[in-house]
Amino acid sequence: MEVEVKLKLPDGAAHQEVARLLAPFRLSTHLQENVFFDGSDGELSGARAVLRLRFYDGDSRCVVSLKGKAVLVDGISRVEEVEEDVEPALGRACVAEPGRLVALECGIVKRVLAEYGCKGFVCLGGFRNVRGVFDWRGLKIELDETHYDFGTCYEIECESDDPERVKKVLEDFLGENGVPFSHSVKSKFAIFRSGKLPD
Repeated sequence: MEVEVKLKLPDGAAHQEVARLLAPFRLSTHLQENVFFDGSDGELSGARAVLRLRFYDGDSRCVVSLKGKAVLVDGISRVEEVEEDVEPALGRACVAEPGRLVALECGIVKRVLAEYGCKGFVCLGGFRNVRGVFDWRGLKIELDETHYDFGTCYEIECESDDPERVKKVLEDFLGENGVPFSHSVKSKFAIFRSGKLPD
């Protein structure tokens, strides 16, 4: 179970201010391309499951992930997630021809075929994300700028076994620095599927 604090930033100015405040603690920046798939008969969406290929920094890495039973309440996300690396060239081939996923040598895809009864796959499209990663006060903070076809969202994420404490720490940090924020109410995937930015 992945548990994350997710705080939404209202605009690019708030995002830039957080990036400035955290700059001394930056570990890395990743350009992510997220591409999503469903079963050819909607088997995954019908079961509230998500199959994603994520490409890092062009084609330096590709990760297949399966997420299910996602719940996002009061800025805390809980979701079952498994991940597995695959060769980026194979991932790109699956994006170009989703039917190739069926033959991909990947434990997660085999699990999807067995558990959800998928006979084939369709590509749903996706979005790009610029993720800054910071080591701040012993927390791994991820600062996201997510580009959809219909606009851009900004968010802070932090995975933790103690999400209530971490949420308070982040809320206090943002409040003390005059950075506006709200609790995220939708996952990036849900925003993508809705086709519009959240209010």
